[in-house]
Amino acid sequence: MSLVYAFAIAAQMGCGVYLLLSRHVVRILLGVVLLSAATNLLIFVAGGLVFTAPPVIAQGTQMLGGEAANPLPQALILTAIVIGFALVAFAAALVLKAYRAMGSVFTSEQTDAEALGTPFDAEVARNG
Repeated sequence: MSLVYAFAIAAQMGCGVYLLLSRHVVRILLGVVLLSAATNLLIFVAGGLVFTAPPVIAQGTQMLGGEAANPLPQALILTAIVIGFALVAFAAALVLKAYRAMGSVFTSEQTDAEALGTPFDAEVARNG
């Protein structure tokens, strides 16, 4: 069964990388979302998918029992979900601002910074 999960995660990561290589900024953003979700699934599967007791320390004991689930992958996934959501929200706002400023969502048409030139040309002319 873990082989099925491995193929599913690999397919999702492959789709995410494919979208990241696009020249359309919205597709790049969707690729980041897919990679984030695939990474969360990878951490979840790596933590184990067996049905165990919840990770709660019983009263009067000092540590988890051997049948308890590992809480570390769960905490990592929750943290990754929050960070991934914040990254996507910031990137979506950045894409919207870039579209309003430049009028295009294609990276090949967003060349305003290149039109300004390089500051090193003035340095070479001054020292040359």
